[in-house]
Amino acid sequence: MAILAPSILSADFMNISQQIRLVEIGGADWIHCDVMDGHFVPNITFGPVVVQAVRKTTKLPIDVHLMIEKPDLYLEDFINAGANYVSVHFEEVVHLNRTVNRIKELGAKAGVVINPATPVKALGDIAEYVDLILIMTVNPGFGGQKFISNSLRRIKEAVGLKEKLNADFLIEIDGGVNAETAKLAFDAGAEVFVAGSSIFKTDNISAATVEIKNSISQ
Repeated sequence: MAILAPSILSADFMNISQQIRLVEIGGADWIHCDVMDGHFVPNITFGPVVVQAVRKTTKLPIDVHLMIEKPDLYLEDFINAGANYVSVHFEEVVHLNRTVNRIKELGAKAGVVINPATPVKALGDIAEYVDLILIMTVNPGFGGQKFISNSLRRIKEAVGLKEKLNADFLIEIDGGVNAETAKLAFDAGAEVFVAGSSIFKTDNISAATVEIKNSISQ
């Protein structure tokens, strides 16, 4: 399975509906929304209102990544806005099992995210309960960063964890994803690919989407 989830973090918000249509034409599978609060990460992006606008624009699944403090306070808002997947950071949430269960109770799929310095093995006691594990392949907070090379080893570790637990979570990556790094990550076992700048900062958004989609379909 290979799912391409273009991140609107790098999109032109003045033309967001058009930009989403362009990635749909290129074969996007999900739309990824990076939510940042200026506290957990040094950047501020958007809230549930933008997710609601995206929901009105597309029928594709919406994948919301909460890079925020106290995400439990906002789960309902984002899910009511139209999020199909909601992922929270392992580093931020104290009662992670409770948060995962709450996301599911509200009707969405639950994901857990780990930063580059957090060991994959730290997820050993939560992995069998989640629908998604998101491995950050850059340090979160900004688009356009370079893919961290040891991410490939971490992806393989997540595959090993999945097999050990006989679990069915998806393995997602986010950061520095382009046609080249997506192919490397695909070969390592990644299944969901978040790409921002390599799609939305190009002259032909649909063609860039097709290029990455092709790289993970071989």
